Amino acid sequence: MALGLETVGRKLLWSVALPGLLAAVLGIGYFWREAQRAAQDATQDEALVLTEFIGTHFRLPTPQGLPPHSPVAELLRSETRLLRATAELDIVSPDGRILWSSRPEEVGTRHPKAALLAESDQERSFSDAQATEVIRPLGGKDCAGCHVDAAMRPLGVLHLRVSEPVVHRELTEALGGGLVAVLVLGTMLIVATGVSLHLFLTRPLRRLTAAMRRAEEGDFLVRAEVRGTDEISRLGSAFNAMLARITSMKAEEIDTHRDLQVTKWKLSLKEELEERIAELALLFDVARSVNSTIELSELLSRITQLVPERLHIPHFSTMLVNADGVLEIKSTFPADPALDGMTFQIGEGACGRAAETHRAVYVPDVTDPSSVFARRALLPGHEAGALLCVPMVHMDSVLGVLNFRRPEVASFAPEELELLSAVADQVATAVKNAMLHAEAVKLTMTDPLTGVPNRRHLFARLELEVARAQRFGSPVSILMVDIDHFKKLNDAAGHRAGDETLRKVCDVLRARVRKVDTLARYGGEEFMLVLSQVSKDDAYDVAEKLRRAVAEAPQLAAPTQPGGHITVSIGVATIPTDASSQDTLVDCADAALYASKRGGRNRVTCYEAGMELHPGRERGLSRPNDPSSPTPSVAKA
Repeated sequence: MALGLETVGRKLLWSVALPGLLAAVLGIGYFWREAQRAAQDATQDEALVLTEFIGTHFRLPTPQGLPPHSPVAELLRSETRLLRATAELDIVSPDGRILWSSRPEEVGTRHPKAALLAESDQERSFSDAQATEVIRPLGGKDCAGCHVDAAMRPLGVLHLRVSEPVVHRELTEALGGGLVAVLVLGTMLIVATGVSLHLFLTRPLRRLTAAMRRAEEGDFLVRAEVRGTDEISRLGSAFNAMLARITSMKAEEIDTHRDLQVTKWKLSLKEELEERIAELALLFDVARSVNSTIELSELLSRITQLVPERLHIPHFSTMLVNADGVLEIKSTFPADPALDGMTFQIGEGACGRAAETHRAVYVPDVTDPSSVFARRALLPGHEAGALLCVPMVHMDSVLGVLNFRRPEVASFAPEELELLSAVADQVATAVKNAMLHAEAVKLTMTDPLTGVPNRRHLFARLELEVARAQRFGSPVSILMVDIDHFKKLNDAAGHRAGDETLRKVCDVLRARVRKVDTLARYGGEEFMLVLSQVSKDDAYDVAEKLRRAVAEAPQLAAPTQPGGHITVSIGVATIPTDASSQDTLVDCADAALYASKRGGRNRVTCYEAGMELHPGRERGLSRPNDPSSPTPSVAKA
């Protein structure tokens, strides 16, 4: 078993067994030391007593007839217990010779410690672990009765060496054996305790720890092994119950997480569906709004109000490609009359780039110097924020551009780009329909050759003017204009030259009438001009001005015509002077026109009563009592 302390069993083993063993060893050592000290003290005391005893017997008188100190010799030769304890006893002379010894063979030899003994002038004792030595000088007054000058000089030294008592050795051996026994017993106890702790504590805890580690790693199906009913077994049972509860909670968590994921997915689908529904609703509103009218101006007004409101766009503008092929601002939000009519070339700025590439152009920050569109903002005053320009494309043809701007940088999301592109497609379709409608209306109301209103539009306008004149009592005059000798022009120069002459005459007349007046093609080479709130005399002046303008226009020179120039004849009629209804007014103007033709052409004739009843008579060829009436400049046809 390793000596580490990484397990509870080892910690318990070393915390219990080792202190006990150490205490036993220390106790035995203490008792052994005290016994040794007591034995040394006893041996020393014994040696001192023995020395004193022997020294005093040297002073005993010697019986007659016996050698000197016979009592001492007899004592030393006895086999008393005291003498058996003496290991060495010597009487040494001052010069170091052994005078008497417990070992007769050493008598007369020099003592090994002669130098130490010669220096001793008083009693001394030495003790070690093996024996106790005592040195006692002999002589003095005690020996003066037998030895001469004994009081003056030492007679010798008594050297006694007493070995360690047998009981002391036995005690030491017993204590040593006890120490060994304690060590062996302690070792056996440590081994037994270690095995018991390993079997009943360390191994169960290790199995429980392994199960806990697997549970920590996420294996909640693991279970701890339970054996018995001790505390560790109860801990394992509690751990298994906890794992069972955790497993149940984990299963519930997994189910809850799965349900939560499904709920989140459904919620995201719901939110996405709501966004799509909102987008579809917006597209539907845009489509319904733009398709509810076919007037282009009203359509642009509705788009300008609807898109910023529904999409929360603070700045919006609509551009259309005008007749010159450039982008022209038609409407803005908020309304700014100063911006209406501003133009951008195709390819200029972000809007021009969108029209050029037929793709949306997004500028996250118009102030970014690295942007190719930073040199010119979309509109004056819009120097910051994000800009999105979406072209209105129909059948690969660019109709215009929708411009969206927010003051925040990078404020358009990718989803908004798709939505705004779809809005632009809807608007493009509606704008194209409005343009087609306007063109169709123009074709139905305008003469395609001259560009002026046709007969249908003429009579609709004339009906309004006649009704206004009848309601308010104001005059309204009409001029019936006919190109002189037009058939001869067609026969001589061809119908293409005749069509060109019609356009030129129309241009001359249109350039000299008011905006409130209506110039229309009546049919063939005839034109009619409706003059609102103009009297008969004023109408005559207008007609005369127009006649002279045509006769003097350099672009109307015609070699094939009589006089080498195109001329017109004009008839004038007025409500309420000449007629009271629309049809009568037209008939009167027509009769006056034919009167001008009969009068020689290139002249103006005002209607007079009875002129339509006598078309062959010469009356009404010019205004009566008018000295400035022009004379015909060409011959009659």
